[in-house]
Amino acid sequence: MYISYDYYRVFYYVARYRSFTQAANILLNNQPNVTRTIKNLERELGCTLFVRSSRGVSLTPEGEKLYAHVRIAAEHIQEGEQELLLDRGLQSGVVSIGASEVALHCLLLPVLKQFRELYPGIRLRVSNYSTPQAVDALKNGLVDFAVVTTPADTSPQMKLSVLRTLREQAICGPAFAHLAGRKISLAELAQYPVICLGTQTKTYALYHDWFLQHHLTLAPDIEAATADQILPMVKNNLGIGFVPEEFLKNETEGEGIRRLQLAEEVPERAICLIRHTEHPLSIAAAKLEQVLLEKERTS
Repeated sequence: MYISYDYYRVFYYVARYRSFTQAANILLNNQPNVTRTIKNLERELGCTLFVRSSRGVSLTPEGEKLYAHVRIAAEHIQEGEQELLLDRGLQSGVVSIGASEVALHCLLLPVLKQFRELYPGIRLRVSNYSTPQAVDALKNGLVDFAVVTTPADTSPQMKLSVLRTLREQAICGPAFAHLAGRKISLAELAQYPVICLGTQTKTYALYHDWFLQHHLTLAPDIEAATADQILPMVKNNLGIGFVPEEFLKNETEGEGIRRLQLAEEVPERAICLIRHTEHPLSIAAAKLEQVLLEKERTS
């Protein structure tokens, strides 16, 4: 049996307000049309739904049964429409982001702060991943998009947009202060303990290839789990590390951290936004993506 939803919509308002006239006013219609629609619905269903009396309109037992179901459906549809209206106005919504440590601290945090000030009703879920983990989460639909550092292995179904580039800074603690203040070679640096991210990360692969290009082997003495662990390890004289300049903003030169000047240029990296082209973004996620891409164009 196929019955137009419009019939049920009219039925819902007549049953809710127990009035053909009030239902017509709410529906911006007229009473004869509402009456005709209810008669058509009764004919389709083969039963009487309303009884008119001097006290107004009441539901028959069959009408009560139907209303119990139609009310739930109609109110769910209204709630869905309301949610979409709020989403369109960016008054609600959820955005899930997979972010690497460097991308979070060097680019994403100030953008998220600005976004929250503009759209406080939108909830943000930020998951801390390595680049490969973030790409896997994107592939599996766990995040709306990923903001990570290169190198990044993506599939043909993924679009990568570069947001900004950076080169990390070689740093050491007081125990290796004799290396500061002059230009040193990568070969000389390699004679000292090196702190690096784990061998399964793309950061390790980047530095491993860089060392290899200069006929050297990267053999970290300490492997850190996340990029933000490298700085405190360096400050405690555990070795030499590489961190983005943003990680050093609150560090005073000479009071624990020394910047090293290398003869060889540290490889350039990029912070990029990766999204899955086959997974459409919500209105809120699309807006945040737009804000990130506009920041890249204006920076």
